[in-house]
Amino acid sequence: MNQYSFPYAFLCLTLLVSGCAESPKVFSLGNTSQTIPKTWPPSPEKPRYEYVGELTGEGNFQAENLEKRGTAVKFFEWITGLTGNQPDPIVLQRPQSGVVDDQSRVYVTDIGRGAVFVFDKPAGQLKIWDLAREDTRFVTPIGIALGSQGEVLVADADLHSVFRLDINGKPIGEFGSDVLKRPTGLARDPENGRIYVADTHAHDIKVFTDDGKLLEVLGKRGENDAQFNSPTFLAFALGKLYVTDTLNSRIQVLDMHGKMLKKFGQRGLYIGNLVRPKGVAVDSEHNIYVIESLYDNLLIYNEQGRTLLALGGTGKDTGEFYLPSGVWIDNNDQIYVADMFNGRITVLQFLGGAK
Repeated sequence: MNQYSFPYAFLCLTLLVSGCAESPKVFSLGNTSQTIPKTWPPSPEKPRYEYVGELTGEGNFQAENLEKRGTAVKFFEWITGLTGNQPDPIVLQRPQSGVVDDQSRVYVTDIGRGAVFVFDKPAGQLKIWDLAREDTRFVTPIGIALGSQGEVLVADADLHSVFRLDINGKPIGEFGSDVLKRPTGLARDPENGRIYVADTHAHDIKVFTDDGKLLEVLGKRGENDAQFNSPTFLAFALGKLYVTDTLNSRIQVLDMHGKMLKKFGQRGLYIGNLVRPKGVAVDSEHNIYVIESLYDNLLIYNEQGRTLLALGGTGKDTGEFYLPSGVWIDNNDQIYVADMFNGRITVLQFLGGAK
């Protein structure tokens, strides 16, 4: 071996490993060990929901063909210390709510990290958006919705504003800081360009145009129809606004101008009762999903508000929750549950026919 052989080989190995480090990442929901599908309701009833997996953070993105690395690459990693102590992976801490765009990117607000996690499946990477303004980080991001022209809207409860981010997470504006006390839930009517914000401490729903102009205020504090006591999460579906009226322990369904169409839920100890409801969502068959955070359940109701099924219970095993928060549904009827104190998003598939 001449004097140039080892440096040349070292350089080749460096380039080889560098190429491996930049190889595409493959998105996975981490359900590879599930040999027998977990479904609800249990056998012998016909399954309506199936466990798909979970979102936790960087662990959902793995290097493609990692197991096919050659002996030379592994040797190089050993002699250079690349297999030594690695930084801890970035993971969800206290996820709150989320939304999925038409490119299957999943956006999750996390109050523990003070940021929006973007599970960018097309790009094969996890992105962290932590700037509300160019010079201000998010403090308590809770509500999130898709805005017009590819924008992402984020309601920050402690910054008292709704922030606009572009498709790359760059802050491009905000609205509501002059009228919002504690914005939490967020929903948008894409057909009419109306943005609904649950203002928890004001006990009302404030409605804005897409350009941030206040249109109207829905409701006030109270227990009557179309009145609220600390509303939190929102969903807009089928031309209706679904409001989690948390301290009134109920869900109210309103038309676009705030007229109550129906309501359901009451305090109690039975399955289907609501004590501390939070997230709310609606699937393609008009079933309504509500997080009952006190009892760590995902409750499913039909369009009329009749209880169909309860999933969950306190714990960290598959299908269990610990102080869950938001729930949202994508265009394929996959259901996402922000399992807040377990630091994960549980993903279920609606199989149809829950009625």
